[in-house]
Amino acid sequence: MTGFLFQLGGPMQSWGEHSEFGDRDTTAHPTRSGLIGLIASALGITRDRAHPGAGPGAAGVRFDDLARLRFTIRVDRPGVRLRDYHTVGGGLPRHRTVPTASGTRRSAEAATVVTHRHYLADAVFTVAVTTQDADHEELLTACDAALRRPHWPPHMGRRSCPPGAVLLLRTAVDDPYTELFDRVPLARPASHTPPTVQYTSDTPFPPGAADAVVPPGAVTVLNDDPVRLTARDRRYRQRPAYTVVRPFTGPCGGYGTDYLSALDTYLNGLRDGGTS
Repeated sequence: MTGFLFQLGGPMQSWGEHSEFGDRDTTAHPTRSGLIGLIASALGITRDRAHPGAGPGAAGVRFDDLARLRFTIRVDRPGVRLRDYHTVGGGLPRHRTVPTASGTRRSAEAATVVTHRHYLADAVFTVAVTTQDADHEELLTACDAALRRPHWPPHMGRRSCPPGAVLLLRTAVDDPYTELFDRVPLARPASHTPPTVQYTSDTPFPPGAADAVVPPGAVTVLNDDPVRLTARDRRYRQRPAYTVVRPFTGPCGGYGTDYLSALDTYLNGLRDGGTS
């Protein structure tokens, strides 16, 4: 099974699953809809084409094609949850207050709209992207090329949350699971004993995950599989989320420049013919 690897790390990220206007949540890891949206943006798929049956985006890939992608996420660092108390519309005359659903304007007394927006701070996730069938090499190639040179700037759930210095790690990886489980440096400090790391996937884990602390059959349900992502009509369906927690035997890279150095060592080792 071939695929590619990318990484999501930065000051802030947010992955809503059941957000409403007044309370915009985040899950503990990237959602399937968020990851597909990130790749669709990189491919130049506009909102009016983010639905079944629509034509291709700038890179020649259709929104329908992205349903074939499969994501396995390693939680390098879970981050810290933050809540932003956010207001809009207060202190303005009526003709400048927030419009209502009926098209009128709020009164000055009810002008202020309060929302709570939730984020993950200092979180890092490494993502392996594969496809449901082995004959989708062209789709993987188009997606990793788009992440290397995105049509629009990528963001992690919200446009105010750009990724860090490293996004695309590796392309055309023969065994993405082995890279996640044992080789790509972990974005956390080293410890005396192998750290336990959580992995989540939208497909069952292979037999190689059988030594996990949590059995590979641990399953939850998320409502984050996008049917359409058009501007005013976003629809999702439920899908299973498989989770394992297992010891990580690869290198721990630490923080900041130490981690970038560990990634450089890993990638240079691959160029020199090594495995780590």
